[in-house]
Amino acid sequence: MNVHHGIDQLTPLRNAVVTSGTFDGVHRGHQKILTRLTEIAESIGGESVVLTYWPHPRTVVSNDSQNLRLLSTLEEKIELLAAAGVGHLVVIPFTRSFSQLTSEEFIQSILIQRIGTRKLVIGYDHRFGRDREGGFDYIQQHQVQYGFEVEEIPRQDIEDVGVSSSKIRAALAEGHIHAANLFLGRAYNLTGTVVKGRQLGRTLGFPTANLQVDDPIKLVPANGVYAVDVLYKDQVLGGMTNIGFRPTVAGENQTIETYIFDRDPAVTFSRDIYGEHLTLRFREFIRPEQKFSGLPALVAQLQADEQTARTLLADK
Repeated sequence: MNVHHGIDQLTPLRNAVVTSGTFDGVHRGHQKILTRLTEIAESIGGESVVLTYWPHPRTVVSNDSQNLRLLSTLEEKIELLAAAGVGHLVVIPFTRSFSQLTSEEFIQSILIQRIGTRKLVIGYDHRFGRDREGGFDYIQQHQVQYGFEVEEIPRQDIEDVGVSSSKIRAALAEGHIHAANLFLGRAYNLTGTVVKGRQLGRTLGFPTANLQVDDPIKLVPANGVYAVDVLYKDQVLGGMTNIGFRPTVAGENQTIETYIFDRDPAVTFSRDIYGEHLTLRFREFIRPEQKFSGLPALVAQLQADEQTARTLLADK
C-alpha cells in the first residue's frame, strides 16, 4: 500500500475508486466498505484509495476532545488498511481550516483535482464538508457534472453488521472484550514500552511487565484482569494483564501490568525486557479488579487467575 501524508504532492491516479472516513478501528462495518472498494477497483482496472484524517476530527472541533480515546493509532490504522488490500492511503492533516471546507470545495480540490476520482464509495448516511452538508444525494445529483460516479453501501448492509466505533469504545469501557472483538473482527490490542514499576510482583512470584502505552489517546479497556496474547519480537506468548490501581498494595496511579508466561507450562519466561516494545492482544475478561484482605489472599487469586488465563488462551 502506498501511503501519502498530505495531498500537496499527490497527482491524479488511474481510475481511482475512493472512499473517505476516519476508519477508527477498521472494524467489520468499515471492512464491508473496503471490500466493496477493492472489488470495484479490480473490476475496472483501477486503484483503490482511502482518504482518512489525522488527528481525529473530534479532537479538533469537538468540546469533548479531552475525553476522546481511539481504537487505533495512526500506525495501527495504516497496518489494518494495508491488510484489507487498499492500494493507496491518503492521510490528510485535519485542522480547523480544513474543517471549514465546503462539500463543493472538498469535491473539486481533493476528489477531482488531486485524486482524479472515477468512483466514490461511501457508507450509508456518510456526510462530509463544513457542517456535514455533503452526502450521497448531493453527489448523485451532480455526478455527470463532476465526472465520477458515487455508490452508497446500502443501509441494510450496514445495519446487518450492527457495528460502530462508538459501540466498540463503549464495550471496551465496560470490559466487554468478547463483544468488542466480535465487532472488530479481531482481538483488541495495546502496544507500548515496558517501564519499571514498583516491582512488587516479583516478590509475590508474579513478575510483571509494566506497559506504558505509546499513544496517550489510545483507549485502555476497563479496570480488571484479562487473558492476553503477548507479542514480543517474533514470539506469541501468553499472559494475564491487570489494569487498575492495585488497591491491595495501595496503588495510586492506573497501571497496565502483565504477567507473561510461555504457552508451554514447563517453560518459564524470565527475560529482562525493560525498555522494549510489546503488544497485548486482549482475548477474554477474567474478573474485575478487587481489594483483597492481604498479600496471601492476593497471591492465591493470582494463581487462580493464571490457570484461568491459560485455559482461556488454550481455547483460542
